[in-house]
Amino acid sequence: MIDLRTLREHPELVRASQRARGADEASVDTLIAADSARRAAVSRADALRAEHKEISRSVKSATPAARPTALEKARALAAEVKMAEAVQSQAEEALRIAHLAIPNVASPDTPPGGEDDFVVLAEVGTKPTPQDPKDHLEIGNGLKAIDTDRGAKVSGARFYFLTGIGAQLELALINLAMAKADELGFTPVIAPALVKPETMEGTGFLGAHSAEVYRLAEDGLYLVGTSEVALAGYHSDEILDVADLPLRYAGFSSCFRREAGSYGKDTKGIIRVHWFDKVEMFCYVPLAEAKTEHERLLTWEREFMDSLELAYRVVDIAAGDLGSSAVRKFDIEAWFPSQSAYRELTSTSNCTTFQARRLNIRTRDGRGTEFVATLNGTLCAIARTIACLFDHHQQPDGSVYVPRALRPWLGGREMLVPPMRGPESAGRR
Repeated sequence: MIDLRTLREHPELVRASQRARGADEASVDTLIAADSARRAAVSRADALRAEHKEISRSVKSATPAARPTALEKARALAAEVKMAEAVQSQAEEALRIAHLAIPNVASPDTPPGGEDDFVVLAEVGTKPTPQDPKDHLEIGNGLKAIDTDRGAKVSGARFYFLTGIGAQLELALINLAMAKADELGFTPVIAPALVKPETMEGTGFLGAHSAEVYRLAEDGLYLVGTSEVALAGYHSDEILDVADLPLRYAGFSSCFRREAGSYGKDTKGIIRVHWFDKVEMFCYVPLAEAKTEHERLLTWEREFMDSLELAYRVVDIAAGDLGSSAVRKFDIEAWFPSQSAYRELTSTSNCTTFQARRLNIRTRDGRGTEFVATLNGTLCAIARTIACLFDHHQQPDGSVYVPRALRPWLGGREMLVPPMRGPESAGRR
C-alpha cells in the first residue's frame, strides 16, 4: 500500500498516477476522507480515554458526598469510550479498504497509457528468418517433447506433458537459471506453491488480478502465480538488519494462473497455460537503492537471454499495464519467427515499499526502522522459454539448435533431433 504521508502531502501526485494508469481518481478522495475520519476517530477516542482515566482517579479522592456523582460520570465516560472505540474500529476498517484500493504510485519515468503504449528501449540480436517456419507445438510434437492432447485429456485445456527431450530441456533450463542466480549471489530457494490469504493480498494479487488466482476454498489457501508471492511473505512481520541488505533470493516453484479473460488467445501450445514452472528473482533493498537494483535485475535478465542466443527487445511498460504493486516494469520480449512477433519471456518490477507495508517488513539502522523496498524479476519462465527456443532455433529438418550455454545441462547435445522411427530406432531414444 502507498505511504499515507505521500497522500497527505502530495495528493496530486497520487491523482496523477491514477490518471496515468487509467484508474479512478475518485478513489484518492475516498482514501483522503477515510484517512481524515480515522485520525479524527483516534483523536476522539484518545481524548475520552484520557478523560475517563482522570475521572476514575478522582473517584478515589472524592468525598463520600461527591463520590456518587463522580462514579456516574465515570460510567457515562466509559460508555462513551466504548462507543468511540467502536467508531475508531469502523474507521480503521474503512481506511484499510480504501487504502488497499489504491495501487502504487507510478514512477514519473513510466510511460502513461495502456497495454499498447509501451516504449521500446532496446532491440538486441538478429531475428532468424526461416522459410516456412513451424510453430513451437509442431516442432515439439516432432521432437516428441510436448503432448498437449494428453495434457487436455488428463487435466483439461491449457495443460500439457513435457516428455523425453522436453522434460530434459525443462530441467536444463532450471539448472542453467539457478546456476546463473547462484553466480550472481542469489540464495536458491524451493518455494511453496500454496500460500495464506494474507500473503497473497500482501503482494497485491487479490485486487485487479484476483480473477487470475486459483483458490482452495476448503483449505483457505491460494495457488501462487509466481514464487514472488511466497518470497515476499518469507520475511513478513520481520525487522531486517540494514547491514544484511540487499537480500536476494532465486525461487523455483510451480505457478498456476486461471488465464481469466484470455479466451481464444494462445490456445495452441504452451505459451499461455494454467500451470508452468519458473525461476524468479526477488530482492529486499533499502528504498534509496531500489531504482539501481531494478536496473541490475534487467541487466541480469538480459544476460540470461543473451546466453540463450535469442533476438529480443526491452520494453518499458505503460502505467495502465502495471501490476498494482509496481511503480515501473520492464519486459523482455523474444522473437518468435512463426508469429513474426515479439512475445514476453521475462519481466522485472520495482515495487518500492508497497508490498513491505502490507506485509510489515522493515529494516533497522541507527536512526530507527523504515519499510524496505521489494523487487522481482523473472529469470526463466520454463514453458514459454521452451516454446521460444523451439520456434527461434528451429532448423528446416525439424531439429532445434541448442545454445552453447545449455549444452552442459543436456549431455553436450548441439542439436535436438526428432527421434528415429521404425525398428532401427530401438534402443536409440
